[in-house]
Amino acid sequence: MPDNLPAIPEVLEGEVISPPTRPARVVQAARVVVQHEHTKTAGRHLGYIPLGAIVVGKRLWDSRTTSRYERWIRMAEATGELATVLEVEKRAADFRKDRHQRRMDTIKVPAELLLMIPKMALGFVLVLAAAGTLLAIATHHIAEVAVPFKVTARIAEIIAIVFSVTWGPLLLASPWIAVGALWWTGRGYAAASGWTEASPEDGEEGGLVVTADTIVLALQNLRIPELKKASRDGWKPTFHTLPVRDGRGYSAVFTLPLGVTPEMIADQRPVLARNLHRAEIEVWPSAAERAGAASVWIADNGVLSKPAPEYPLLHEGTADVFRGVPGGISPRGDGLDIPIVGNNFVVGGQMGQGKSNACRVVILGCALDPLCEIDVFVFANNGDFDAYAPRLARYVKGLEDDAIAAAVARLHQLYAEVARREERLAELGAKKLTRQLAAEHRDLRPIVTLFSECHELFGHDEHGEIAAELATKTAKRARKTGIVLLFDTQSSRKEAIPPKLVELVSVNACFYVKTWRSNDGFLGDGSFAAGIRATELRPGRDRGTSLITGVSEAQFELLRWYFVEVDDDTGFDAAADVIARAVGAVAPGTRLELAAPEVEVRDLLGDLDQVLGDDRASLRDAVGLLRKLAPDWTPYRGMNATKLAAALTSEGVRTVNSSGTRYIDPADLREAIAERV
Repeated sequence: MPDNLPAIPEVLEGEVISPPTRPARVVQAARVVVQHEHTKTAGRHLGYIPLGAIVVGKRLWDSRTTSRYERWIRMAEATGELATVLEVEKRAADFRKDRHQRRMDTIKVPAELLLMIPKMALGFVLVLAAAGTLLAIATHHIAEVAVPFKVTARIAEIIAIVFSVTWGPLLLASPWIAVGALWWTGRGYAAASGWTEASPEDGEEGGLVVTADTIVLALQNLRIPELKKASRDGWKPTFHTLPVRDGRGYSAVFTLPLGVTPEMIADQRPVLARNLHRAEIEVWPSAAERAGAASVWIADNGVLSKPAPEYPLLHEGTADVFRGVPGGISPRGDGLDIPIVGNNFVVGGQMGQGKSNACRVVILGCALDPLCEIDVFVFANNGDFDAYAPRLARYVKGLEDDAIAAAVARLHQLYAEVARREERLAELGAKKLTRQLAAEHRDLRPIVTLFSECHELFGHDEHGEIAAELATKTAKRARKTGIVLLFDTQSSRKEAIPPKLVELVSVNACFYVKTWRSNDGFLGDGSFAAGIRATELRPGRDRGTSLITGVSEAQFELLRWYFVEVDDDTGFDAAADVIARAVGAVAPGTRLELAAPEVEVRDLLGDLDQVLGDDRASLRDAVGLLRKLAPDWTPYRGMNATKLAAALTSEGVRTVNSSGTRYIDPADLREAIAERV
């Protein structure tokens, strides 16, 4: 096109839409009002009134007819319980007889009262006359005979006045009192039945309220023939502990009839949970300490689906391996510590359910104890513990034979160290290692050694057998010497982790597994039969939750582990800052071989000047460039855009926020560098 021709304006095509009419605006406004949360709440509460009327009407109908007995008979016939049918028919016959007697009384009693009224009135007059006569004799005044009659008349007058004054307000208030009573009845029925139930965000607890009757009814409807027979014969459980609030749920202990065991109840857990209006994972029956009794813990609806809170030592604080390190949250809402010194630890489960995070949480707590020496052997090529390296005394990872050989060599050293420490403690006159001894004697610092993916170690053709023998011998003798062994694996087979080693372990954690054999392989023989069943965790949905034993006085706990955030795509690891803090707090004499080399020093502004060009760049891209420049530099590995913005502000470098993204201008950066020089 020649330059001297006029530009053709751009033609826009579309449809002209007229503004909404008045009726449309009215409809839109009405829709907003109707859909508002306050309107829904008001509607829900108004709905309680007709519901209360229906409930009251149904109760009155049931109390005056045999309708409820007929319902019970139909239910018993549906389940084939002939004895129950006969019992209900007998009760229905008794009810009809009593109802007939009550109806006859309604005719006979008023007539009898009418006949008795003259006699009662005459008797009352005689009592007043006798009282007046006695007063006249006592006062020597004949006029006192009329005093009782005058007092009675005065009382009747006062009652008439009070009744005439209050009758009007009571008559006016009675409809509102009736409406209030219906609202209260309807609200109570809705809370129990779930009708017009408030939304979860209203903060009200869902599910059935747990009472002794609720548990008995749930038990009676389990598919256990012995239990059904006992119930028909009139058996009722004795509650050693009535259902009481226990954290975020209810707990109870009750007796079982002859022929019924807690294991049989645990086998029916899905049905028991259904009868209690709970998800299967929210009901945990097990054997009680009392002989012939079972215990059950029933969680509040949905409480187990909530994530665990932030790791409590993420920003500040230290840990004590002699007391235990933070592990996670129980369903009751209590924080649970994982005991370390004096214990050994095994964690197992299917892939992707949270084993590695559990080990990261435990090792992070150990790292925050200034006295603890830590070894980590990872028999895989992953970076789960790369951020922990500065705080470790030994860190070996990989599937090669030299990694396996290094682990076996360390087991040899630990076994020899157990013997040395036993002699050392004997010299000091101590029965076991305490924190005070560990602080005073550098050669008695607690040692925690993790063998991650240990199936590669124990299943090795050449070194597996000797590794199993050394681990078992060390675990047998190490309890009082401050040497702790930790293992995690995907398989419970003897080639993956020796059963004789699992028997010696005092803390066992199991994430979701498929079979009872795997369950007992990680939690100990008989665990599945006793109701300790990780098979009933939901894969994926219950990721990060495990069954664990040895962390409390309870037979087992359902533990939601704290999560130490890590991002494999960006390399971010929330543990990096914690480890940096832990390294700075290490007590003199605690071994840190990996932290011995001289610490590298880098200049943030100089590195940014090196990686940025002349164009404006987002802080997110700048973080990625810094990590690419110095991939092993811990501050860069744990950095994000927010932290970079704060660091630049402290250095006097201006950043710009545009459309929710913060940018840095290289010109501002270089100006700040020039001013600093």
